[in-house]
Amino acid sequence: MSDATEANGTTGEAEVADPGRDTAETAEGTEGTPGRHVRVVLVDDHRMFRTGVQAEIGQTARTGVEVVGEAADVDQAVAVITAARPEVVLLDVHLPGGGGVEVLRRSAPLMADPERPVRFLALSVSDAAEDVIGVIRGGARGYVTKTITGSDLIDSIFRVQEGDAVFSPRLAGFVLDAFASTDAPPVDEDLDRLTQREREVLRLIARGYAYKEIGKQLFISVKTVESHVSAVLRKLQLSNRHELTRWATARRLV
Repeated sequence: MSDATEANGTTGEAEVADPGRDTAETAEGTEGTPGRHVRVVLVDDHRMFRTGVQAEIGQTARTGVEVVGEAADVDQAVAVITAARPEVVLLDVHLPGGGGVEVLRRSAPLMADPERPVRFLALSVSDAAEDVIGVIRGGARGYVTKTITGSDLIDSIFRVQEGDAVFSPRLAGFVLDAFASTDAPPVDEDLDRLTQREREVLRLIARGYAYKEIGKQLFISVKTVESHVSAVLRKLQLSNRHELTRWATARRLV
């Protein structure tokens, strides 16, 4: 637990704001969101991204959103969420230690609390159907991608706090299709060979992104992108990015 509450240490540390600090000033009214207040925990393994989200939504007097903790992996997330008891958790899907689904599994008692339920909103670079369906089945109340604007993200947080389900428009169809069907989705053995990060890189390559653009999207270096692309080509037994694009398009991954 000490790792989860240590402030400003090494990269990837978890942080919990003082749960006892007075929030009456923000609860009475905020600019643009009068009378609304919500306590939020940010869970994402990229510190730079967490800092950006905090700057965008965490000006409590203006937005009504109070960021009360941060975490960078599964263990930290569970510890911070348990300690801070936020109303909403912004949860990345791909995390060290088992991913967002594992955070949801271990937070099930908090989600089920009838008096103070902790609700989860997935916020991810991935718009893959399997990622969306996985976290919704795990108990998340919504799923939005990292292309969302700050104002729309704030609105989504408050909607989830109120118990609504929130999805980026394109993703809602995945959920409807998944829960309307009683058949389990077919297993793609080739796709299963890839890690979650390799799948992200695969989709962006197939959409025509340059290595530098992919690195910026995923907060990784160009060299790391090149390594992932090489791994994908090797595992799928493909020769170049053109073959990779055809492979991804045929499976509707683009």
